Amino acid sequence: MNILLIVVAAVLGLAAGFFGGQSVIQGRLRASRATAEDEAARIRSAAEAAAEKEAESLRKSEVLKGREEAIRAREAWEREEAKRRDEVDRLERRLQERGEMLDRKIHQLDEKGDAQERRAQTLTEREKAVEVEANSVHARIAEVQHRLESLAGLSADEARRQLIHDLEEEARATAGQRLREIKEEARRDADREAKKIISLAIQRIAADHTAETTVSVVSLPSDEMKGRIIGREGRNIRAFEQATGIDVIIDDTPEAVVLSGFDPIRREVARIALDKLVSDGRIHPGRIDDVVAKARLDVDKGMREAAEEIMYELGIHGVHPEVVKVLGRLKFRTSYGQNQLLHAKEVALLAGNMAAEMGFDTTMAKRMGLLHDVGKGMTHEHEGTHVELGWNLAKKYGEPAQVLNAIKAHHDEEPHMFPESFLVTAADAISGSRPGARREMFDTYVKRLEKLEEIATSFPGVERCFAIQAGRELRVMVTPEVVSDEDMTRLSEETARRIEAELQYPGQIKVVVIRETRAVDFAR
Repeated sequence: MNILLIVVAAVLGLAAGFFGGQSVIQGRLRASRATAEDEAARIRSAAEAAAEKEAESLRKSEVLKGREEAIRAREAWEREEAKRRDEVDRLERRLQERGEMLDRKIHQLDEKGDAQERRAQTLTEREKAVEVEANSVHARIAEVQHRLESLAGLSADEARRQLIHDLEEEARATAGQRLREIKEEARRDADREAKKIISLAIQRIAADHTAETTVSVVSLPSDEMKGRIIGREGRNIRAFEQATGIDVIIDDTPEAVVLSGFDPIRREVARIALDKLVSDGRIHPGRIDDVVAKARLDVDKGMREAAEEIMYELGIHGVHPEVVKVLGRLKFRTSYGQNQLLHAKEVALLAGNMAAEMGFDTTMAKRMGLLHDVGKGMTHEHEGTHVELGWNLAKKYGEPAQVLNAIKAHHDEEPHMFPESFLVTAADAISGSRPGARREMFDTYVKRLEKLEEIATSFPGVERCFAIQAGRELRVMVTPEVVSDEDMTRLSEETARRIEAELQYPGQIKVVVIRETRAVDFAR
């Protein structure tokens, strides 16, 4: 019971203590709140006073800034106004000066107008004086002309005609002299330039030409082989000649057999076949036919390869195989002893070099030069000239117009339509006319010289003529009483044109007209 009372008393004490503490804490909190409110009121009043002071200072600062802006704006306006006043003053001064200048110019124009009027009056007076003087001069001229006519015995028209005639004669003589000088100068320059181009072209090539004949010689290991070639009762040699179309000549020449035939291709086939038969040793009609057939294939292949090799050296491409085949046949074709394939190569090189010197198409010039005589590879099998055959072949297989023109123009069967065709013709003449290139028949040579002299003597005034330097120069002597110095140029030109029209010749022929004046007297 006591314990319970103690516990109750303790609980009541604790409760009383708790409530007493709470009252004390509440009192302290109210005191703290009152202090905080007083402090907040004080701070609020201080802040309001500071804000009022700062607002006042800001207001004063803005007022000052406004006044400064107004002052600056007023100063800028005053400066602009002063500048405008200065500009107006300057414009007024300029207008005033321009007005004064215009006044001066008007005054000067007035003075010039007065001077022009005085000058016009003076000119009028002078014209009248000149007219009077001209009438006097005309009268004087008429009087002098009448006196001259009476003294000379010629009227004015007759004297004028005589004077015109004399002037025409003098002008004709002067024109002839000048024409001769111009032609001589042009010929000298042209000769020098042409010689330069041709010499440069010739210097760049050095082709060795061999003269093909109508026979070929086959060497034998011994004379006993001749009997095997003839065969029993001549059957081997007959079979060989029938298969090749070439005559086999077996004579006393030691260790050699001669093959004779006009066709160089057949002769080459026979030579190769006979070499193979002699090397093999088996010679009988069946073996001969087989070897000749193989030799013919080898020759065709060799001709094609020779043409392809030359085209490769010249840098020519795109030629049709049929044209290459015909071109290769020129390897065994000769003209006046000159190998035609080497001649075609030489013409191509000469034409290409000259085209390069003159700035033309070098490749096309070489192509034209190489194919200009391609028709000669067909003349043994077809009717017609080599020009017609070559032109038809080139046209058939699509060669360009330049090549077609070169084929016909180099024999003057059509005009030269391209500059390179002139070069091909010149290169063909150079290749065919150089020393040793061709063998010319003596009769043809003599006939050409006689024709040259006949052409020269057909002109009036020619006393005698001489063909010299193997027909490369024609010297014409004229009668001085018939042919004047002015007529010499015309005579040389007409002679050269007739030679070009009536003769075929390699290279060129120089025509020299000589006029000699002699004075003869006798002492008695």
